Amino acid sequence: MPRIDNDVKLDFKDVLLRPKRSTLKSRSEVELTRSYVFRNSKQSYTGIPIIAANMDTVGTFEMAQALCKFSLFTAIHKHYTVDQWKAFAAENPDCLQHVAVSSGTGQADFEQMEKILEAVPQVRYICLDVANGYSEHFVQYVKDVRARFPDHTIMAGNVVTGEMVEELILSGADIIKVGIGPGSVCTTRKKTGVGYPQLSAVIECADAAHGLNGHIISDGGCCCPGDVAKAFGAGADFVMLGGMFSGHTESGGDTIEKNGKKYRLFYGMSSETAMKRHAGGVAEYRASEGKTVEVPFKGDVEHTIRDILGGIRSTCTYVGAAKLKELSRRTTFIRVTQQVNPISVPMQLRTKSGDSRRCGTKSLGIYEGILQVEGPRVGDFPRCGLQIPLPFQYSHHSVYWRGVSLSHSFY
Repeated sequence: MPRIDNDVKLDFKDVLLRPKRSTLKSRSEVELTRSYVFRNSKQSYTGIPIIAANMDTVGTFEMAQALCKFSLFTAIHKHYTVDQWKAFAAENPDCLQHVAVSSGTGQADFEQMEKILEAVPQVRYICLDVANGYSEHFVQYVKDVRARFPDHTIMAGNVVTGEMVEELILSGADIIKVGIGPGSVCTTRKKTGVGYPQLSAVIECADAAHGLNGHIISDGGCCCPGDVAKAFGAGADFVMLGGMFSGHTESGGDTIEKNGKKYRLFYGMSSETAMKRHAGGVAEYRASEGKTVEVPFKGDVEHTIRDILGGIRSTCTYVGAAKLKELSRRTTFIRVTQQVNPISVPMQLRTKSGDSRRCGTKSLGIYEGILQVEGPRVGDFPRCGLQIPLPFQYSHHSVYWRGVSLSHSFY
């Protein structure tokens, strides 16, 4: 029988952190480095636990070179050859402690992973990545990889519930990737109706993992540094970022120029673009569960890294956490209906005829077409866009659709 879970589940956009009395005098006093010893591999880790996602438009060797300078981690995408790995290892030996080899669950993936780890034994991390971590096949694959590589630290996912976190940890994984559908170029929730609000998923999965001395990664759903801080506050040991690291010099993806402005392609690894590139197309029995977007070129990723780390340090000073380790203990979330003041949100009106105009400050009345809302930028990070079917009414900086104000959606 179908059932409804009436417990409220929340996303990053539904909460803010409550400030608390602090003895810190400056953001510079905050220590972001974490040290862990992993349950199954017994290996130790020290670094700032932010991970570039294993997408071929994010998890590149160039990204790893940039991130390791800040002691950040990169899950390298699985489409590099063994020779490319050898060259990277020879030129960047200091980066190898901050990267993971990624793999799917196919036999070819397993064999490729073996060859890479034999060729570059300094790499001690494996990222086993599938969209649906609930299958028995995946659990068995984790066991097989653990048996083959008993001393490597294994990241595995993705899942969103405590019982599956426990299952994967007991099967040999050390760090569980948490998140189904929150990514900016993921359409799983739209195509399948399956998912879980990311903040609640992190809280519940962290509790399950920590009870077994395991660890979790909050994977997806972060749009700005504040979301990264919320993920850590919710109990995540690591936070994995895709969209926030896209569009940079070090990112993968083709560069496109339109009207004198540069863009870089960013796409989900279950998108039609990715499957055409790596699998010859979308198989007849499945649907694409990702999309392709053009991200405005952001320049070197160093500036984005500093913005993220500065935001987290500031979070810690607001709640009185001298170390990132203390953040979750100092976190109290408060539920909210609005994140930021929407008064300066730019809105683009596209009519049925395809005309485009920027909404002004006066009432524009009733229109037919599509209202494209481009959320406010925080630093270099564009917020998620929103399309509203028309007719709508725009008055005094607020959009009303079917009699409901949508201003709170422009967070």
